[in-house]
Amino acid sequence: MRKFLKTKIMLTVMAATLASTSCTGGATADSGGESVSQTEVLLETVSGAVDFEHEPDSYVPKKDHYNFYFTYKTVHPWWDAVALGMEEAQRQYLEQGITITYEYMAPEGASAEDQIRRLEEAQKQDYDVIGVDVADDAIISPVLDEMIDNGTKVMTFSSSDAAEGCKRIAYVGNTHNYQDGADLTEALCEKLGYRGKIAILVGSVGAPCHEDRARGAKDTIAKYGDMEVVATEYDMDSVDLAYELTLKILEEHPDLDGLVCCNMSNPVGAARAVTETQHDVVIVGMDHDEEALRYLNDGVIYCLGVQDCFSIGYDTIQTAVKIADGNQPGELFPEKIDEITTVIYQKDAATMLAMLYGDII
Repeated sequence: MRKFLKTKIMLTVMAATLASTSCTGGATADSGGESVSQTEVLLETVSGAVDFEHEPDSYVPKKDHYNFYFTYKTVHPWWDAVALGMEEAQRQYLEQGITITYEYMAPEGASAEDQIRRLEEAQKQDYDVIGVDVADDAIISPVLDEMIDNGTKVMTFSSSDAAEGCKRIAYVGNTHNYQDGADLTEALCEKLGYRGKIAILVGSVGAPCHEDRARGAKDTIAKYGDMEVVATEYDMDSVDLAYELTLKILEEHPDLDGLVCCNMSNPVGAARAVTETQHDVVIVGMDHDEEALRYLNDGVIYCLGVQDCFSIGYDTIQTAVKIADGNQPGELFPEKIDEITTVIYQKDAATMLAMLYGDII
């Protein structure tokens, strides 16, 4: 199954790369070696961004059935990608005779209050582990501490950990959101020649990953005397709201030079607005939304920081099994399992679209 998936991905990506090269005149009968070389380079960059090759480690689970509960910030394609990794881990454990069942639930809109309600309800049930992608670390972390004190096994996962010092057992996900924001913004600053007016679309109020990326963006811009942040808005992880906010920002700042987008939704909304108004604004943002990748391919978006959601999901299940068996961070798993982010550019877009969505453009 895994070999088949890898082969299918490679063939699709090679077809996409060769099609792209052919359209630009780069592949001829005499340049086959160059085309293959280009394909290999793109495969290395893009396949390194998302790792589909996983299998359970040598740990032997103590039970033949586990039941988990996971809740996250909001219903969104990003968490659907995390779910794919979870499903693969579930399938592989089943091949070993171990059944894993889990709830994977979230509200339509990010809400710390809703998350507290879900956690309180889950705590009443007989789950082996409860996992949470933290909606607001200041509000949720004390709740997790109380759950731990009451004997519930709690972990965090996905994009947002709890506050420093929280008693949660472990975290699986992105531990470098600040650096992701800084890296994307540094690319933006370089593109603009370290001059210009910048707006930031943050995401959800209080969401650690969004706030950290925005902080990284602001700190990076502050290094350059000829750059300034002229607007900061919260789009609440909504494409439509990001679109409306971008229109508002462009109306108020028609001389805007750049947009930093701190989640998966707002690059799409920002790109729609910039395309509609025909503003010459450089957009950088997060993740692998299909529409965002198409805007990247078209040059509307300059670069995207792609997180490895598949690995986050897979490692979450594997870590939850160990926590359910009473293990603590140490030799079996670290307190924080760090997953990668890869910054991709226009040249990578067609390859990423082929790998993630099977689209050949």
